Amino acid sequence: MSGCGRRAGRSARKRRRKRESAIQSVSLCHQLPYVSLMKFLHQRGFTSTLLQPNHFTDTGRGLQAQKTIKPGQLLISLPESCLLTTSTVLDSYLGPYIKSWKPCLSPLLALCVFLVCERHRGEDSDWFPYIDVLPTSYTCPTYFPDDVVTVLSTSVRRRALEQREAVLEMHSSNQDFFRFLQPIMSQPVEDVLTYEALRWAWCSVNTRSVFMSRPSSHFLSGQDVYALAPFLDLLNHRPDVQVSAGFSDVTGCYEIRSAAGIRRYQQAFINYGSHDNQRLLLEYGFVAPGNPHSVVYVDTDLLVQVLRGDRSLDQKIKFLKENNFLHNLTVSSEGPSWRLMTVLRLLALPQTLYPQWKAVLLGQAVSEDREQWSIETARTLCHQLLQDTHIALDKISHLLQQCEQSIREQLDVVKSLRLEERCILGSSLELLRGMLRQQSSCQPDDNAVS
Repeated sequence: MSGCGRRAGRSARKRRRKRESAIQSVSLCHQLPYVSLMKFLHQRGFTSTLLQPNHFTDTGRGLQAQKTIKPGQLLISLPESCLLTTSTVLDSYLGPYIKSWKPCLSPLLALCVFLVCERHRGEDSDWFPYIDVLPTSYTCPTYFPDDVVTVLSTSVRRRALEQREAVLEMHSSNQDFFRFLQPIMSQPVEDVLTYEALRWAWCSVNTRSVFMSRPSSHFLSGQDVYALAPFLDLLNHRPDVQVSAGFSDVTGCYEIRSAAGIRRYQQAFINYGSHDNQRLLLEYGFVAPGNPHSVVYVDTDLLVQVLRGDRSLDQKIKFLKENNFLHNLTVSSEGPSWRLMTVLRLLALPQTLYPQWKAVLLGQAVSEDREQWSIETARTLCHQLLQDTHIALDKISHLLQQCEQSIREQLDVVKSLRLEERCILGSSLELLRGMLRQQSSCQPDDNAVS
């Protein structure tokens, strides 16, 4: 949850302040669910008055600074008694059932089942004030219907389907345990622990929990790093914000400090990490405007499609895979990544130069004509990706005209990502054109692989 970004320049800070002055917000602190939440947290030892929940026109719900927060000052300190962890679950009515079940449940599943059961209990739940302010649905890909999944880029679509399959598998493979819980259910367990309910809980944990490494329990299987943090989880992400975050053994609280400080009445942000927007969409269900980490991914399938006339392509792909070079091939607004260009330089070589392939992966230059081929191939890849993006944006526009509100919210997020991809690819193509012009005037390198 901690992150470190570059300090913005003076002009960038002026532009940001101008945007901030145009943002409006409405206080939520007098609405009953938030009154109940604050009462719940105060009873558990949380006393901070620095932040209050607001609805902002640009981000939706968030937390507003009620006082100027100085650089390095504590932004929030949430006592451990306010955190929902696996200890909470094991100490609850679910504890005896989880402890006696073999094979052991994962910490994630234990938290998901607890959330579903607590939501089912309604106002009888001790955690009702928190559950009552959780979103009822999410814009994570596991919620996407097929029509929305099809307008994702190839790399995001594949991971979205993997995410959906993971939740389906979690639900289907734990039916025996769910039935084991019937004695504590007021309704048939199949009507409570449904796929839809588990999906909601899975997204709640994955999008809203903070990282908090916990001692392993012999009642659970796997790494235990999730902690749901009521109120704190209303803090939104901004990629240029710097914070330090973590659980303090000294104070017994989960603490966040602001590196640069926050002006009074501005929204307080944190940084989830140096994530590109594809990852933010997949893991959190949103896209960050102006994200400096944003890239477009190039899939192996696209490489194969563009280079299908190369008879030695299978051997080259196998070689790249063996050397762990086929993942994280990206294009940014500053052009193709070093990794992608290195792969293209190797793909430019004939099979007769197989002994030189390893040297190219280690940074050996290639001849001028091979370098030009690599740049032209990168341009072809960007053209293909841009064409796919234009087709997707046309489909999104069509779907937006005939969909319901929940689907509209999902499409709006995907549209934001696709528009960003269009900008990145356009900038990259312009840069590649310049590289080709520069390449035509370069002197040949006598040491290059030809």
